Amino acid sequence: MQIHLSLDGAGGLGQRLYEALRRALLDGQVAPGERLPPSRVLAAELGLSRRLVVEAYERLAAEGFLGATTGRGTFVLRVPPPPQQTLRQAGPGPGAHWRSPPAWAGRLAPGRHNFPGGVTDRALLPWAAWRRAMMAALRETSRDIGFYGDPQGEASLRLAIARYLGYSRGLACDGDALLITQGAQQGLDLLARVRVAPGDTVAMEEPGYPPARAVFEARGARVVPVPVDQQGLCVDELPASASLVYVTPSHQFPLGMPMSLERRLALLAFARRHDALVVEDDYDGEFRFQGRPLDALKSLDRDGRVAYLGSFSKVLHADLRLGYLLMPPGLATALTRARAFNDGYPPLVTQRALARLMIGGDFARHLRRMQRLYAARRTRLEKALAEYPRLWTPLPQVAGIHMALRFTAPVPDLAARLDAADVRANPLAPFHAGDPGLDGLLLGFGVIDGDAIDRGVAALAEVVGGAAAPR
Repeated sequence: MQIHLSLDGAGGLGQRLYEALRRALLDGQVAPGERLPPSRVLAAELGLSRRLVVEAYERLAAEGFLGATTGRGTFVLRVPPPPQQTLRQAGPGPGAHWRSPPAWAGRLAPGRHNFPGGVTDRALLPWAAWRRAMMAALRETSRDIGFYGDPQGEASLRLAIARYLGYSRGLACDGDALLITQGAQQGLDLLARVRVAPGDTVAMEEPGYPPARAVFEARGARVVPVPVDQQGLCVDELPASASLVYVTPSHQFPLGMPMSLERRLALLAFARRHDALVVEDDYDGEFRFQGRPLDALKSLDRDGRVAYLGSFSKVLHADLRLGYLLMPPGLATALTRARAFNDGYPPLVTQRALARLMIGGDFARHLRRMQRLYAARRTRLEKALAEYPRLWTPLPQVAGIHMALRFTAPVPDLAARLDAADVRANPLAPFHAGDPGLDGLLLGFGVIDGDAIDRGVAALAEVVGGAAAPR
């Protein structure tokens, strides 16, 4: 197989090689079933170390593009369809009065054993670096004339996020396509305002994220739950009438599996056929424990049909109330206007401080530290849970800061039992719109560490199985 690989551009040689190979796959230079050159041969042809070629192959294999067979080599498994020549823009829907969403059962007060989902520890924030960034931002803001800020967000922060998305999530974008929000929830609200009208059909994963469901229902939409399996959303069960599909492809919430490449391509094809908008919520995709983070679904989007939501709530802390929305071209103007009508513009000082944290390198250092810390916590939690195989089955988990359990038998009055034992964790039932089937639990490890994990799992075992002893 012969393909043209250009290693021009910014970034290290390994990143440029990966991007060139991925671009060749996306551009249709190769066909499924073709064998790639052996890593040693390609390294010699390009004048690179073999290690860089092996790492690039491994990244593409993790994303589902490549597969290896012992003794035969590395083969192309599948490639996306060729890009469409025309872009049909999705227009905004009419406005409607916003109602506050109902409280989410996942918001728990601290207890003795704390496994709440979606919560991080304030003590782990890079406080010294954040104080320096805040002081610099305050000095900069004090010199401003006093005009109102940009509804789209500070240009420096949008540029920093665009660079971050490029190297961490495989998203080639610029700051002009980004909208700064006060968390991912505001991004969902804005998308619902401009794209969902009363009576529209919105499809969501089942189980899924209750606050997202509440946003769409508040707009008067008909929210249809769509089941998930080991490959993520079951695309073939999407209703043809869906004008919007909400997904968490990097780390399905709450069960944890990533969406396969085959399903991702099928979802994009569905959006093209039915003129639908796909909302990708990448709420904690930075934390991946097997290989590097998968590239975003948005990176495969050639038709402008995916709105990509990100947040700093898991990487830093939810109290910062900062997120971002990578806008589809057809909705950018409407979303920016809706942002201006919503609350004017994001807070200047916080934006400028975060931009300094990212541009100066402190953010990347903090993220690497958190990845190591959460990997260690995940390993300890897995070992503790493995002591009670008769009580539950942990679902496969390769990313995020929580894992899901399925109980081997029903647990009556689960919420009351957890409360009585002072265990703070999220039952899976509230994440289902319909019948949840077997009981289960979401266990977060954002605020629990060390021996506290072992003690918490032991207390949970008492809740689930009474006096059952470990094997």
